[in-house]
Amino acid sequence: MSRSILSARADFPILKETVNDHPLVYLDNAATTQKPELVLQAMDDYYRHYNANIHRGNHALAARATQAHEDARAKVARFLNAEDPKQIVFTRGTTESINLVAYSFGDAFIHEGDEVITTQLEHHSNYVPWELLCQRKGAKFREIPFDENGELNLEVFKNMLNERTRIVALNQVSNSLGTVNPVEEVIRLAHAAGVPVLVDGAQGVQHLGRDVQKMDCDFYAFSSHKMYGPMGIGVLYGKEKWLEAMPPFLSGGEMIDSVTSTKVTFNVLPFKFEAGTPYVAGPIGLGAAIDYLESFDLSELQAYEDGLLQYGLEQLADIPGVVIYGNPKQRSCIIPFNLEGVSAYDVGILLDTQGVAVRTGQHCTQPIMDALKIPGTVRASLALYNNKEDMDALIKGIHRVQKILKR
Repeated sequence: MSRSILSARADFPILKETVNDHPLVYLDNAATTQKPELVLQAMDDYYRHYNANIHRGNHALAARATQAHEDARAKVARFLNAEDPKQIVFTRGTTESINLVAYSFGDAFIHEGDEVITTQLEHHSNYVPWELLCQRKGAKFREIPFDENGELNLEVFKNMLNERTRIVALNQVSNSLGTVNPVEEVIRLAHAAGVPVLVDGAQGVQHLGRDVQKMDCDFYAFSSHKMYGPMGIGVLYGKEKWLEAMPPFLSGGEMIDSVTSTKVTFNVLPFKFEAGTPYVAGPIGLGAAIDYLESFDLSELQAYEDGLLQYGLEQLADIPGVVIYGNPKQRSCIIPFNLEGVSAYDVGILLDTQGVAVRTGQHCTQPIMDALKIPGTVRASLALYNNKEDMDALIKGIHRVQKILKR
């Protein structure tokens, strides 16, 4: 039986904190989510009771740690509905996962005159690696623009696809505008042209569907810390045919099969892409975060978050001087706004004095800000532990900011 979303808040110790003598109102979840007690306990248990390096040790602690690490991999595979745990590569986060593909896939399959397509809605992590790849290889870097509602122009995308296109990379959800992109339609169009697709799931995996077989993406990347798990651990899912064909990204220990002075052969998947000592506690914490997320019904979670998002958008829209950016058909858990005539930075600082934590600036999406002709936004972003009282505190805080600045 699924748990009630309304019970979630009590699971997060940090939400009992005060900031500047106010109860913490945490609305910076797109940057990182807070961690439930279940995750904290799982990681603490590893360090207290079976801390050891994995895979190569034959003592009891090493065996237990190895089992927990690989159990977490299997859990991630099930969570994504991947065909096999060997398609799950552990990385440091979404950024490293995308760089891995940009370097390894790029090394094997991108040549001078080829083309790479991404979008104007991307985080720099899914933009810069492809741009730099194209510069190294003499390939052409192309981007799908977004329209006045903050949605991708798929007609332009259709016309971009051609015999020189080698890969398409896009996010599931824009971290700046909250736009939910039509990834399945993009994948269908790309695959019809014989082009693989990477999906950046950093802002989608904790809120939306994440069935990689249904999506039919070739690669899917996400970070643990944006879905209630620890920082420093991420995932790259890849179809086996691509992972087998790609060279390793990093070299060293663990990723080799044999080494001589004249030849190196590589380990089997996924270890071929996991050079060096792993962050063992990270996957264990991620596995606990998956357990936590799966204790809630996904459709109920989505309905709760969508309702809270709509409530916040409506309340903000009623405040004179507030500008909300984007009006997509589907938006997920992100509210980007500004106060007319006030820098986003100043708004963020003044909200913090009232215990309200938001993010300000470009959010690593300068192409979006350039297209909107603004230096940045204030971004309030939601998680399952937020509630209407948090939204009310944000609205009250904005009114307070306006009063302070009018003095």
